[in-house]
Amino acid sequence: MSNGTVRNLENWPGPAVGPVYVGGRRMVRCAIVGLGRWGQTLVNSVQGKSDKVRFVRGVTRTPRNAATFAADHGFPLDSDYEAALADPKVDAVVLATPHSVHAQQILLAAKAKKHIFVDKPVTITRDSAVKAVQAAKRAGVVLAAGHNRRFLPSLHEMKRLIDDGALGTIMHLEGNTSGPGGFRYRKGMWRADPTESPAGGMGGSGIHTVDSMIFLVGHIASIQVSSFRLVLDVALDDTTSMLFRFKNKMSGYLACLQATAPAQRLTVFGSKGWAELKGETELTVCLVDGQPKTRNFPSVNKERAELEAFAAAVNRGVPYPVPLDDVVHGVACFEAIGKSAKSGDLIKVK
Repeated sequence: MSNGTVRNLENWPGPAVGPVYVGGRRMVRCAIVGLGRWGQTLVNSVQGKSDKVRFVRGVTRTPRNAATFAADHGFPLDSDYEAALADPKVDAVVLATPHSVHAQQILLAAKAKKHIFVDKPVTITRDSAVKAVQAAKRAGVVLAAGHNRRFLPSLHEMKRLIDDGALGTIMHLEGNTSGPGGFRYRKGMWRADPTESPAGGMGGSGIHTVDSMIFLVGHIASIQVSSFRLVLDVALDDTTSMLFRFKNKMSGYLACLQATAPAQRLTVFGSKGWAELKGETELTVCLVDGQPKTRNFPSVNKERAELEAFAAAVNRGVPYPVPLDDVVHGVACFEAIGKSAKSGDLIKVK
């Protein structure tokens, strides 16, 4: 991997970052904090399958709800986050908790000298993201963000096409990240709280596409959002669309619906042609003077890939593939999207 781009996919065995560990490299021992659906997904991706990372402790608000899961996966479970931070058997924490508590949990983990992996969005304001990054740097611990689409071979090939000039001057990006997730939400669930999930599905899924766009073409200068509710019973927007202007001058658009069949695609348009990623594995390229050509990439376990990349950063100092500048910028975009969703105004991103 060079400058974040995979140059030779045929020789790239998957999304793993860094060399395979050899003698003396122990597993990174983690505490999973938050054992809802996504916390369990993270545990399932590596427990008993990875020789680089293992969960040795669990923390959740209501231990009885996840007691069987924790027992089946071989770790003790309680509700005491500070006890996990004080545990010498814990090298790192993996945060799969509500967005609004990430900032304080990161600060406490950094103070305790524990490495930190945190699900996206890392925090919900740019200022708190800056403080979190600064705290981790001062403590000398790794802070890694769970932007797992950056581990897709197909997305890296799309970036290669852009960087090598195969698509010409990039003019516009379009994304759609939609699905039926809003139907699962009930009153009282934190993901159904507009404070935690401004602009409908942005916190759960749309932020992945925003981060993919940042990875492909750089930072975003301004954002304008239309967001409202047509279908859902909970007080959460289900119909959200966004217009972007990037610092590199191209435009962008993203739709994020929470009450429809699954749809995931990302298209980049350039003066020589376009490239469209459908789902996570199907990449189609069409040049101005040619016909569309489709390539299917292998499916990868993104969650295992990101956790093993985190372990490589902890154990070997291998840079985590999501730069912290991009992490902070992604949070600034998330904050701007929330503001524009309320006002409808064009918001300049810090």
